[in-house]
Amino acid sequence: MTNLRKELEKCKHPNSRKTKALSRKARRQNNKHKARMGHAIKSNIMGEKLSWFLGHIDEDRTQPLMPQEFEDLIALYLKRFDEELAQIALKQSISKNRSKQHAAREDVIRITLEKERSEYQTGGMELLNLCDPVKFKSLMDWDGSALSVQHLKLDLVSYKMLQSLKTANPLNDNGDNASTSNTAESSAKPEGMETT
Repeated sequence: MTNLRKELEKCKHPNSRKTKALSRKARRQNNKHKARMGHAIKSNIMGEKLSWFLGHIDEDRTQPLMPQEFEDLIALYLKRFDEELAQIALKQSISKNRSKQHAAREDVIRITLEKERSEYQTGGMELLNLCDPVKFKSLMDWDGSALSVQHLKLDLVSYKMLQSLKTANPLNDNGDNASTSNTAESSAKPEGMETT
């Protein structure tokens, strides 16, 4: 970028072909840099989100989450700023002069929470499906760096998806679905066939 500035300073006429070519080159480099920064910011945000979920799951857990556990974890995630909002409200209630103190931070938190809630209720939040054993293992093996987030296969996790997972996997009293899988296998086989 500094070489381009030096070359632009050498150009005598502002409308010359050389000046226009150099300004196009500078604009192109600037746009490339902005695109790279956008990807880095997005991977940092996703890394923070995944590290929050990883921090709230037991380290020695090997089985994926049940849909109800995952739903509870997402509800806890959506309430992660409640304490900070309460502190801001307390500071604002102390005196009239401080009613606008931390207003920018409060607005950022409210907008973020509204966006995440609407994503979760409608189309889905971009997350790993922690009910899937392969994706759960990939989260547990994740090294925590923002650079390796791009290698994780993310899904759109929504309230509707979790409800359908609950109804698709009914559980018996022991917490496993062995009885349902046995009945499904026996009903799928023709009458003359026996299992060995």
